[in-house]
Amino acid sequence: MSRLDHRPGWYPLIVFSVAVLVELMRSSTSGGHVKCWERFAESAARLPERAPDAPGLDLTVYFLGERERVEALSPHVRFVMLRPALATSALMSADGAEDVSDLAPHHRRLAALLPRHDVWHLTHSFAYAATAVRLAHRAARDGARTPRLVASVHTDVPALASVYSRYLADRWLPGAHRRTDEFLSARAETLLRRRRDRLLGACERVLVPTPAGVAELGRTLGADRVALLRRGIDHRRFRPDPTARARLAREYGVPADRPLVLFAGRLDATKGVPLLAESVWRLRARGTAVHLVMAGSGAEADAVRRVLGPDVTLLGTLPQERLAPVYAGCDVFAFPSRTETCGNVVAEAMASGLAVLLPEGARTTQWLAASGRDGVVVRRDDPGDWSDALGALVAQPRLLDAVRHRAAVTARDTHPSWDRVLTEDLLPVWTTPAPSHRSGAPRAA
Repeated sequence: MSRLDHRPGWYPLIVFSVAVLVELMRSSTSGGHVKCWERFAESAARLPERAPDAPGLDLTVYFLGERERVEALSPHVRFVMLRPALATSALMSADGAEDVSDLAPHHRRLAALLPRHDVWHLTHSFAYAATAVRLAHRAARDGARTPRLVASVHTDVPALASVYSRYLADRWLPGAHRRTDEFLSARAETLLRRRRDRLLGACERVLVPTPAGVAELGRTLGADRVALLRRGIDHRRFRPDPTARARLAREYGVPADRPLVLFAGRLDATKGVPLLAESVWRLRARGTAVHLVMAGSGAEADAVRRVLGPDVTLLGTLPQERLAPVYAGCDVFAFPSRTETCGNVVAEAMASGLAVLLPEGARTTQWLAASGRDGVVVRRDDPGDWSDALGALVAQPRLLDAVRHRAAVTARDTHPSWDRVLTEDLLPVWTTPAPSHRSGAPRAA
């Protein structure tokens, strides 16, 4: 049961203590998974101002960190960074662009802290999640108070592991046969998918970012256990800015006399970076004046530089306050990735007034309200198709301006704020057990 709080002020008598487990390293240049929970925590810290009658919430978001420390956002919201027990640093590519996680089977420090919380919210499938599920099962076996386990899906970890295993094979087994790479890739994906599904199976409720994902996972876990957790957008930070183009040229030397195509994310094959680089190369070979701007780092950075030379500007990984004007200074956001569960960078680009190009069938297309009007969907993962779609936009300024304007309108009118998502999607799950939940053992995996 939830703890009692008798302090005067906005809290009701019952306060739900929630632990969100984000087993990724937190920094100013962390990826979308970390940023998502930073935004939700900031929204939770505003709850006293926004909703005095909201359910009482005490929120702790656990990240990984170089050292253990606490960062308070408000009296009832905080970040806690814990040192990893078995960091994945040794498994990363040479440029270290991947997120650092923790592969330990048990995290002793987290295990000591978790019992103070009522709801344990899993967001990944490694050390933190495994520790929480093991503790919950032990509590149920011993007849102790059992926490509520919920989870949310943020990244297609099995699909990412499939690609990264190829990079690691090239690094550790140079010259290995292609079949060896394919075997390792398939094996990694299978093992991690089984692990993820086992951990999700222990949870009373699993949240996913798209309606299609709700239906897909509902067929495995049961429709009553799967719900929607949308992603929000900070409309104050990401918005059109007519002064951003000059700033982009001044600060980064980006040419201001041609259309700018932006990519933001890890520069690796999981994001479709080789496909995008070849597409832009084909456009340039046809004489189309276009320049590619890439915000991020990754294993494909050198290859992109070799392919495009002066026709690409690699900015490296940027914090969001520096990334926002980069969005607003460009014209098109091209994002060939199919591994996203949501793709918040697409929402950020649309809010900044960019025309977006996305793969047909990708989950990122959920951000579009009228495909063809507020964004362009490319049917095949083929460089010819992508170069044609890009070329059609940049060669018709009126069409490009119309798509950019419509994208900003869609973002403003239909993409929810982080405050709204917290209130409508997260708080009901944290404060109300699922109908089938019992205050005993967690569901078996």
